[in-house]
Amino acid sequence: MKKKAIVCVTNDLSTDQRVYKTCLTLEKCGYWVVEYGRLLPESKPLQRSYFIVRKKLTFNRGPLFYAEYNIRLFFHLLIANVDLIFANDLDTLPAAYLAAAIRGKRLIYDTHEYYTETPELVNRPAIQTIWRKIENAIFPHLTDILTVNESIAKLYSDKFHKTVKVSRNIPTTFSPDRLKSREELGLPADKRILILQGTGINVQRGAEEAVEAMQYIDNAVLLICGNGDVLPILKKMVEEKQLQGKVVFKDKMPFEELRQYTMNSDLGLAIDKDTNLNYHFSLPNKLFDYIHSGIPTLSSGLVELQQIIDKYDIGYYIQNHDPKHIAEVVNFIFADEKRYNTVKQNTARAKKELCWENEEKVLMSVIGKQ
Repeated sequence: MKKKAIVCVTNDLSTDQRVYKTCLTLEKCGYWVVEYGRLLPESKPLQRSYFIVRKKLTFNRGPLFYAEYNIRLFFHLLIANVDLIFANDLDTLPAAYLAAAIRGKRLIYDTHEYYTETPELVNRPAIQTIWRKIENAIFPHLTDILTVNESIAKLYSDKFHKTVKVSRNIPTTFSPDRLKSREELGLPADKRILILQGTGINVQRGAEEAVEAMQYIDNAVLLICGNGDVLPILKKMVEEKQLQGKVVFKDKMPFEELRQYTMNSDLGLAIDKDTNLNYHFSLPNKLFDYIHSGIPTLSSGLVELQQIIDKYDIGYYIQNHDPKHIAEVVNFIFADEKRYNTVKQNTARAKKELCWENEEKVLMSVIGKQ
């Protein structure tokens, strides 16, 4: 009989590509997989090769949400038929760790960011202290730990003296059966398209300055795809500055649909600000999405981003977040067509090497560890 793995997340499962890939890898390793998450009002039906459980909670944010989620997850894990518990991020770890410890089950912890230094916690020191205490209490007892890049792995390793494996959140090689035209997607065919995408388009990630920069960029459209806490601010900015014809918003969408928009774009934005440790050492998923879509990246030069962009020569940099400077860089990029085409072509080699087929080998080695 197959062993059973339960994969724990706090989202609604629909757009989390890392966790989706993790579940598929667990299946490859011979596990029967259940993904446990949330059912939100906007959640759409999902079709997966594995079983999913989505719980509707009384609270959807704040301390009561995290408490309710972990209590319900704990009791689920306490009675479920399970051999391996896979906890994603610190907000699922309390319930997962406690249940695994009580039942003597194996636990793998995958931290997708330097959780306790995210802006949401840095700006709320009392809440940050609580999460730090939770992390400090549990982390020393973990044996199988994964994270998304070398910088974050080193931070955790130095702090807790634990071995932390790195499995970057890189897409599986994918090409749509048919690439839709810009007209089919409602995009202008005669303008350059800049794209900013992700499920965490939040404050301090350069989105506000990107919108302002569109005042100074001609013959271009900024396409913002996804969700995040800064979107209401961005939409208000667009209205106030009368940029409706130059900034287009698209809600979060399935990966395959999003890839159509990315592949029809000319330049991907990854201009996150260096305002906290989590951002400083981050490696945004969107960089790999841009690579796999064959478009150059405009970056703010964060450590992990710069290492990849420089290695493959697949992008450009801004020196600061002044909107006029961003606009000058963008105008310069498109003015030098020869250089742009070289950078664009370089994404092909990066795509070949930076794919999930290569990256999942680390995850498989951790799963298969006895």
